[in-house]
Amino acid sequence: MEYQPQTFEKKWQKIWEETCLYTFKENPALPSYYVLEMFPYPSGKLHMGHVRNYSIGDTYARFKRMNGFNVLHPMGFDSLGLPAENAAKQHQIHPEAWTLARIEEMKTQMSECGFSYDWNREVITCLPNYYRWNQWIFLKLYEKGLAYKKFAPVNWCENCQTVLANEQVESGKCWRCKSEVIQKELSQWFFKITNFAQELLDDIDTLEGWPERVRMMQRNWIGRSEGTEITFNVADSDETITVFTTRPDTVYGITYMVLAPEHPKVKEWTAGTEFEKEVSAYVEKVSGRSKIERADVSKEKDGVFIGKYFISPFDNQRYPIWISDYVLMDYGSGAVMAVPAHDDRDFAFAKTYHLPIRQVIVKDPEVESSDLLTAFTEPGILIHSAEFSGQQSETAKKLITESITKRAIGKAVVQFRLRDWLLSRQRYWGTPIPIIYCETCGPTPVPLENLPVELPKNVTFTGTGNPLEQVPDFVTTICPTCKGAAKRETDTMDTFVDSSWYFLRYCSPHDDTQPFDPAQVKPWIPVHQYIGGVEHAVLHLLYSRFFCKALRDLGYLSSNEPFSRLLTQGMVIKDGAKMSKSLGNTVDPSSIINQYGADTARLFILFAAPVDRDLEWSDSAVEGAYRFLKRVHKACFDLPSFSSKDEVALLRQVHRTIEAVTQDLERFQFNTSISRMMELVNYFYQNGLNPFAAETLAKLLAPFAPFLAEEIWAHFGHKKSIHLSVWPVADPQFLVQDTITIVIQINGKLKGKIEVSPTLSQEVLEQLAKAEVQAHLVNQNLIKVIHVPKKLISFVVQAKNYPPPFFS
Repeated sequence: MEYQPQTFEKKWQKIWEETCLYTFKENPALPSYYVLEMFPYPSGKLHMGHVRNYSIGDTYARFKRMNGFNVLHPMGFDSLGLPAENAAKQHQIHPEAWTLARIEEMKTQMSECGFSYDWNREVITCLPNYYRWNQWIFLKLYEKGLAYKKFAPVNWCENCQTVLANEQVESGKCWRCKSEVIQKELSQWFFKITNFAQELLDDIDTLEGWPERVRMMQRNWIGRSEGTEITFNVADSDETITVFTTRPDTVYGITYMVLAPEHPKVKEWTAGTEFEKEVSAYVEKVSGRSKIERADVSKEKDGVFIGKYFISPFDNQRYPIWISDYVLMDYGSGAVMAVPAHDDRDFAFAKTYHLPIRQVIVKDPEVESSDLLTAFTEPGILIHSAEFSGQQSETAKKLITESITKRAIGKAVVQFRLRDWLLSRQRYWGTPIPIIYCETCGPTPVPLENLPVELPKNVTFTGTGNPLEQVPDFVTTICPTCKGAAKRETDTMDTFVDSSWYFLRYCSPHDDTQPFDPAQVKPWIPVHQYIGGVEHAVLHLLYSRFFCKALRDLGYLSSNEPFSRLLTQGMVIKDGAKMSKSLGNTVDPSSIINQYGADTARLFILFAAPVDRDLEWSDSAVEGAYRFLKRVHKACFDLPSFSSKDEVALLRQVHRTIEAVTQDLERFQFNTSISRMMELVNYFYQNGLNPFAAETLAKLLAPFAPFLAEEIWAHFGHKKSIHLSVWPVADPQFLVQDTITIVIQINGKLKGKIEVSPTLSQEVLEQLAKAEVQAHLVNQNLIKVIHVPKKLISFVVQAKNYPPPFFS
């Protein structure tokens, strides 16, 4: 019978849909298991990078079902965001219409691929029945002080006309459109993720099922550092400046101070002075530089003196205050004490502007350098540091901090790199922030019963500004408190809000009274197995952890973490780059399916490389996967039955394959699982097979190639789907090796080998070994026998005439 996947794949796809094969049925008698792949943005057709992610999850979900688990395996679409808005501008189509059409395209392809999703639980984040609950959660966080608004310098994309989080700025450019990012001061909404900084850091150690690479990325992003906060008096005023430093051992080397250009005091202190013009020009110039560019250690340093001085409490001397873009408002207080002798950036700045460099730490006090060529940043011994001179620098950190605390000019503090989550976006296609501004009542939450605040349909996309500001019917409203005239917030939420809790909504997707039912969520959270790209390590994954902890504190969750196990799959590479629509190097799965079938597409993507490694696209490897499936089809439909006299050998081969494939699947070693099935099929071609062997192969293949497995299963007369069958279990009696090799030594030297049954007793083994090396035992006294089970028998002997007789 010819292998024609295009025919039977469509047949089974239709049957599975009609019989609701993958509709989730709660069964408390079975252990729960939640398998989830990161849901996609509906940008159009799938490419093979998508197929890889979803094939990994689908294969594992099918495997766990057949092993007796009640598997929850849903799918949805992360469907708000700027691309739809850009498409609306380009194609003159409403973002919702464009998005929903793309979703239907992707769902069709997902079904063609045979993914076992329960579409009754589908989540589409751009629909009001989902983003209503974004607003509900926002208001609950606002009520607890975890959502707030403030003026702040933000990353601004002029092209997209929107704010970007730090993580969305890549090499100084917008992660979406690749335009240059500038700094801009705006009133913005934030989530107070910093309230959870220490817990987020501590709990990384509990995420034992996560890749260490991802855990380390989160540790670095949270960035805990212990240091000292010091207050300096501004000369000729009653004002002070507070700085944070991790190097209190260097305080006697301070020679100037640097403020961030955005520091609120800069404008105030220079207004009306001779320095105002130059300072304003510099602030304007650096506003176009991204934070990443500004933090670059290798970048040439520049800055401006602002005409102010501070008093160092360590020597009571006046020192100048400068501004420079290498200091960021996001770190500490936006001010640094400059110790150019012991900091690379301070050193470069001091050299540029001929500022004093005072060394206070040396490796050897007897060999003090009079002219440093570079900053000395290593540990050493303090000099010129009052009573602390002669101390080791690491010891001095603690002693100087204690002294600062006693003098009430500072204290020991813990600082985090993590900053509050910037939430506001100046665009249309996002969740409206449910706040109303009333001149009498101030910012007022939209009542929960009035949610959702829906996006208006009558919007025009001009390409500039926030489209929502141009819709009077949306902006103009009534204050829910005083019933007076009011205006709505026109910022929408960062779309990472949508993906920070969607995995909870899948557990009770039709609940119209709350975002999720805590009772229904409990068996499934944390998600047992999560699968997605490593590029989300400090975006989606960190935000999801924050949401989980915040919702726990609000009493809606009992879990501390969202995901127990995390698999980060490698990328699909074509023409030397990650497969991407923007690069034009994608492969449409439909073209592979039309030519070879969906099973081939799945098998190739799982076999070509380990799941956590990058996969290089190869047309020849696709052909190879297709040829293997043809061989499987022929073996099960056309090969002769196995001879009964060789049945034990066949069973041994089959059960060993069961054992190996099962172990490999549990470890996500899908490529070696497929290799073992290839070996089994080769065995069939050399020796034949029987129905048991064919059916077992079909079961092993079912998670990987679900259509062909179903076709084989039906061929052998089964009426119930193979995907409802039980995973095969290896019989231990067929896993025992036929023979083992025993090495025989005499006085430590190899003298022979024997092939024996592993069940033989030690006594019988010794007899067989003696027989094998009998010629070497002639005229020898046996002193000792050393037996290493299943490996070695060693005879220790001595010649019968030893010691030799004396000569007469």
